[in-house]
Amino acid sequence: MDLDIDLEDWPNGSWEDLAERCSMSAAKQAPELANERLTASLLFTSDAEVHTLNREWRQRDKPTNVLSFPMLEREELIGLDPDGPPVMLGDLAMAYETCAREAAEKGIALEDHAAHLIIHGLLHLAGHDHEISPEDADAMEALEIAALASMGIADPYGDRH
Repeated sequence: MDLDIDLEDWPNGSWEDLAERCSMSAAKQAPELANERLTASLLFTSDAEVHTLNREWRQRDKPTNVLSFPMLEREELIGLDPDGPPVMLGDLAMAYETCAREAAEKGIALEDHAAHLIIHGLLHLAGHDHEISPEDADAMEALEIAALASMGIADPYGDRH
């Protein structure tokens, strides 16, 4: 998968490298993401921008850590031929202040929390959903945990598993 990364309102860091590593780790757990035709955009931005997007697209008048805007149905993604022109998987937007606050509250590195949210968002773009049923939530969390473990990042749900 090719990532189009826009670093608007995040501090200096290796965010592009982190996003690429997350994409590879997610694709190892969810092979439908390994299709080389896929492209996704990732916007590293502010709480204010994510608040606006959340209000406009989800009718929720507050910022959140990550928003995902899929452009393919899961069935389309799974059946996507590996040959052909690029196909847009979707867009992710991550809010710096919310991510930084959550990482501090959890006592973890911002980079580790951002990795979790990037993987979480990519899985949403691939059609995984934790809000359908407890079983779907468990399945999505298992993919996240495995992808993060392959990057040397601890289970973010450790207190629940």
